[in-house]
Amino acid sequence: MVVNQEELLREQLKETFGFSNFRGNQAEIIKNIMSGRNTFVLMPTGAGKSLCYQLPAIIQEGTAIVISPLIALMKNQVDQLNAFGINAQFLNSTLNKTEIKRVKKETLAGEIKLLYVAPESLTKEENVAFLSQAKISFVAIDEAHCISEWGHDFRPEYRRIKSIVEQLGSIPVIALTATATPKVQLDIQKNLQMEDADVFKSSFNRQNLYYEIRPKVDVKKQLIRFVKEHKNKSGVIYCLSRKKVEEIAELLKVNDINAAPYHAGLDASVRMKNQDDFLNEDVDVIVATIAFGMGIDKPDVRFVIHYDTPKSLEGYYQETGRAGRDGLEGKCIMFYSLDDIIKLEKFNKDKPVTERENAKLLLEEMSSYAESSVCRRRQLLHYFGEEYTDSDCTDKGLCDNCSHPKELFEGQEFIKHAIDIALKTEERFGIKHIVDVARGIESQYVKSYDHNTLDVFGVGSSETEVFWRSVVRQTLINEFLEKDIENIGVLKVTAKGHDFLNTPYSIELSKDHDYMVEELESKEEPAGKAHDAELFELLKNLRKKVAKQKNLPPYVIFQDPSLEEMATTYPTSNEDLAQINGVGMGKVMKFGKPFIDLISTYVSDNDLTTASDVVIKSAVNKSKIKIFLIQQIDRKVDLEEIAEIKNMSFDKVLDEIEHICFSGTKLNLDYYIDSFIDEDRQDDLLDYFLTADTDDLEVAMDELEDDGYSEDEVRLMRIKFISEYAN
Repeated sequence: MVVNQEELLREQLKETFGFSNFRGNQAEIIKNIMSGRNTFVLMPTGAGKSLCYQLPAIIQEGTAIVISPLIALMKNQVDQLNAFGINAQFLNSTLNKTEIKRVKKETLAGEIKLLYVAPESLTKEENVAFLSQAKISFVAIDEAHCISEWGHDFRPEYRRIKSIVEQLGSIPVIALTATATPKVQLDIQKNLQMEDADVFKSSFNRQNLYYEIRPKVDVKKQLIRFVKEHKNKSGVIYCLSRKKVEEIAELLKVNDINAAPYHAGLDASVRMKNQDDFLNEDVDVIVATIAFGMGIDKPDVRFVIHYDTPKSLEGYYQETGRAGRDGLEGKCIMFYSLDDIIKLEKFNKDKPVTERENAKLLLEEMSSYAESSVCRRRQLLHYFGEEYTDSDCTDKGLCDNCSHPKELFEGQEFIKHAIDIALKTEERFGIKHIVDVARGIESQYVKSYDHNTLDVFGVGSSETEVFWRSVVRQTLINEFLEKDIENIGVLKVTAKGHDFLNTPYSIELSKDHDYMVEELESKEEPAGKAHDAELFELLKNLRKKVAKQKNLPPYVIFQDPSLEEMATTYPTSNEDLAQINGVGMGKVMKFGKPFIDLISTYVSDNDLTTASDVVIKSAVNKSKIKIFLIQQIDRKVDLEEIAEIKNMSFDKVLDEIEHICFSGTKLNLDYYIDSFIDEDRQDDLLDYFLTADTDDLEVAMDELEDDGYSEDEVRLMRIKFISEYAN
């Protein structure tokens, strides 16, 4: 009988989905459901959870109800099943009355094999009454972590599922999730009253994924460089806000990266088109909020980037799990900043007390993961209740901490103290309390329990809070301490911890990342590499030659800082050269060609990286004041009048005009200058700038001091000179 069932399942798997073999626990899970047993499935993203309920639904009589939290997820799965020739439908708020009537009719007729239902739809009385009349094979609760208030995506309506399912009769339930800590798993089973369910837990280890945390410094430059290094590869970039999604998508597009945004605020048709374009490889990179990705089965996503720090490790793990589902390369990069954590804490301040405390604990876990220098893979698996003992990550450098290990130190005494404090405070407290006792901090809690009188109080007073937090976390990861599943945040001593206290041995701990210091160090580094001295000299000689040909001072062509930047980024096109500070397209068209030719030849001869790899273009943001000033000058409006309209000082107006002019835009201020400076003085000032070595204002004022020229006159004539000769 078992053999026949095995054969039946394999035949159906091949016939419907085209797979020859099951993965992991899939076959056992399917057989368990078909035997009518309640089933709890804990399986990482990309391991094939959906198949566990789709295949038995196809084989068994009746309709399987699939409770799913996202409309986009439902549509994606229904479309896939329909493409396989399976009648699957959804029942949610996107359907009109006629469509709802049709779905209900087909369900009652036994024609629909899988009916996807939103939890909100399930709670409606008319839907409960309708489902009571249908022949239901089983109920699948997808994304079951939404049931738990200790989870990262708690949804109150999920709490009502059990009572509604009971109204439909005695029906087997399968609950599935990709992210559940032991505490969340227990909460799900209790809420669904399925403590007796058969539990199938797959390993959380995604061996092909590379994990890396980077300080959030010059993040846009880091982002563009990374994506360009992975040209034509599929990737997902997660941002926390819709506004940031739009901004980053635009940044990528102006830097010639084929990208599209995805968030709930977009029109549904645009959102669906962007998703389909990504799935069909018409778009390389999707920039999204966490609304994107649940159930999106694209096997060849080569990188997942978290532009902002996620709210929880569960969310982070689930989102990184969308990389490398085909078992090939998958890079997971997260940009981390303490500022992100502080912002997220502020977002939580208006939540109910319990929810706020839970959110705070999740953020603390996120910070701990980011700042720790322990193997990333080991930390993630430990968080989900799995021990990682392999040396693969260390041997192959599959995370940043294993590729670039931090400094180690002897941890025996510190671990002994951490275990001892946990025992002497009766194993009733969390990390913060243990750290306070170790450091000798007389906090309100420490004093109220008289823990300031313990012999272990202050044993580590010479070390910082950051240091002790790291020690306690590593004591946890090494399994001398463990989290109490029943009491969130409380740490207990394990049997291994008791043994260590009785027979201690040498154990090395690693120093945490200090991102405050790393960010400062990054900011203190030069913005770019040192300029190429040889090319700089060639460019200076060319500038001198061009200046002589045009009978102009060399600085009018390009100033030294501009030449230095050219000798750093090697621009080889008009667009690249226009990105150089102090150039602009006006100067490019006037003087650019010989410089581009020289740089192109130099790059080719020396096999160098060009500006397209180094210069990060900003999304076009034409300042309103810039546009206003150009329009007013075209209309020949007096500068004092412009200043009055905009409530600006005259100096500030000149500052803005200079900025426009020095960026390469030609401005004609003759109408104003002629009324302000007589012709002879204009000629004298033009002659000065034509023969001067520099257009520096201070140098000019020193030179012209005896002739009684005002600073406003000199500035205006400098604008006229640059406009006429340089732009």
